[in-house]
Amino acid sequence: MGKEFELPLGNDRTLHVYDTAPGADDLLPVIWHHGTPNIGAPPAPLFEAAGRLGVRWLSYDRPGYGGSTPSPGRDIASAAGLTRRVADELGIARFAVMGHSGGGSHALACAALLPDRVLAAVSVAGLAPYGARGLDWYAGMSPSGVASLRAAAGGREAKERHEASAEYDPEMFTPEDHAALAGDWSWFGDVVGPATAAGPGGLIDDDLAYVTPWGCDPARATAPVLLLHGGRDRVVPAAHGAWLAGRCRTAELRLFPDDGHISVLREGAAALEWLTRRTGAAPG
Repeated sequence: MGKEFELPLGNDRTLHVYDTAPGADDLLPVIWHHGTPNIGAPPAPLFEAAGRLGVRWLSYDRPGYGGSTPSPGRDIASAAGLTRRVADELGIARFAVMGHSGGGSHALACAALLPDRVLAAVSVAGLAPYGARGLDWYAGMSPSGVASLRAAAGGREAKERHEASAEYDPEMFTPEDHAALAGDWSWFGDVVGPATAAGPGGLIDDDLAYVTPWGCDPARATAPVLLLHGGRDRVVPAAHGAWLAGRCRTAELRLFPDDGHISVLREGAAALEWLTRRTGAAPG
């Protein structure tokens, strides 16, 4: 049975942690990094595949979400330190990482900064660093997404003003995305609502991190990296995945031309199979 607990970080800060199989040292630990705005509960639609493949999900609410104390000014690289703290607390020496959307960027930061700990990494529809040379960073994003991230680029006050009047834009998602959200990936309703219940603070901190320097270079990753991207993604266009594939020498890009930002997660089970093969943890 899974458990949740509060991990003290010092200075009255805590991190809310999830563990689907406490003490199961025979399973492959995969630390999940959530998107924006989500809490960190591991991806329930992938639990069946995880059980079949011998995967133990670990995760946490990023600071400012759910039960985790806010940390204004955090960058993408900060995920590495938090991930290491979680693994150390649970006595886990080495692990894989996986993330979706902005969580994919955080997973790549872990791979870049924790080469002695990260066995392999999967980034699904992840963002490339802001200002990446040779990438038109905003090209192909929905107008609402461009407006949101440009507001973040204007600083915290501009982003706060934007969020005070921003509304959900269904046009950011493709018909394939909406079908996924109405099916297995309706799970997002369980992680988005709690993430925004206390206000937009976590989302604001995330978006500010996306439009400022990561604090690390994804090219430093030495572990195998799998990048999944939908060709019709309007939230994080596929050009971001292509740029990362060209930057990370250990990366493999799988592009799914007909998928969007959510529907590409239907390839999540195949990504877990890739992880178990690459880490030598495949059953049998």
